Amino acid sequence: MDADVESCLNDWNDLTRDYKELEALNREYLSKLEQVVELQSKCLKGISHQKYRMGVISKSLKALQASETREVLDKDMMKRDQQLHDMEQTLPKPNGTYLKIILGNVNVSILNKNDKFKYKDEYEKFKLVLSVIGFVLSVINLLTSIRTLELSFMFLLVWYYCTLTIRESILKVNGSRIKGWWRFHHFLSTVVSGVLLVWPNTGAWYSFRGQFMWFNVYISVVQFLQFRYQRGVLYRLKALGERHNMDITIEGFHSWMWRGLSFLLPFLFVGYFFQLYNAYTLYTLASHPEATWHVAVLSLMFLVLFLGNTTTTIMVIPQKLQDQFRDHLQSVFASKVQERKKVNVLNEETHSEKGD
Repeated sequence: MDADVESCLNDWNDLTRDYKELEALNREYLSKLEQVVELQSKCLKGISHQKYRMGVISKSLKALQASETREVLDKDMMKRDQQLHDMEQTLPKPNGTYLKIILGNVNVSILNKNDKFKYKDEYEKFKLVLSVIGFVLSVINLLTSIRTLELSFMFLLVWYYCTLTIRESILKVNGSRIKGWWRFHHFLSTVVSGVLLVWPNTGAWYSFRGQFMWFNVYISVVQFLQFRYQRGVLYRLKALGERHNMDITIEGFHSWMWRGLSFLLPFLFVGYFFQLYNAYTLYTLASHPEATWHVAVLSLMFLVLFLGNTTTTIMVIPQKLQDQFRDHLQSVFASKVQERKKVNVLNEETHSEKGD
């Protein structure tokens, strides 16, 4: 018995020594954390000062006539602006208005590059999982006519799009260059889902029900294709060491990205015209004897979704083609430079042999 007590005391003393080491380590951590916060504040002030001075210099440059010195300064300032942007990605940012309303002043900045990649990857996986669930529920609703299941599916859509808006706002804070329309698209889709949820169980709803379920089946398939494309682009960008691996709509484009997007575009446009078809069907249903205000509102919203999606995608395509052409020219130029270097090396070797 005494031996057991002595063994317990020895274990406790060992644990106490370990705790003292842990306590010292924690004090060091807290000290470093205070230093990090102080350094972050200094960096943010320095960036703000740089931007202010650059703004003053830019105004002075506009008053000058075109000259070689001005062109050099403009290029240097563009480079500096990009460098400051890269620095900002490593520092905490304030939440936007939407996140402040939803989360308050909780800091959602992700400072580690790998953690940013993981969060973006989780975002894509989240969309995939919900797309699969939406596909299954849509098919079941096509085969059955259970009102509770319909309402559950509509509620799932409301929750899904609400969650997407929050996740995308966090991505935006952490450097994602997602276009404004795609964020607004998900806000509007939340409203559409909410109106569908409260649409009364009338003859007008049953006239549109089957078409809407088929629309969701198709959208789920397109979202799966988008997941494959986006995830492939994300991993390739990480492998290539690209800075902006938080992007949802890719701005820095490469030829291998275009091959994947060119396959995806026809599916996207079919989905957009399906939205237009939904708007037209709902417009014709507005004269239905049992039609309520939900029909006209949904018709208008589907029309807005069609116009916004189509216009934004069409505007993106020329930019992608331009970037692809620029990348091709850069690769051709690089290959010519390499050929010239090889020719110069051969010429030097030939001259040296003649000299010998």
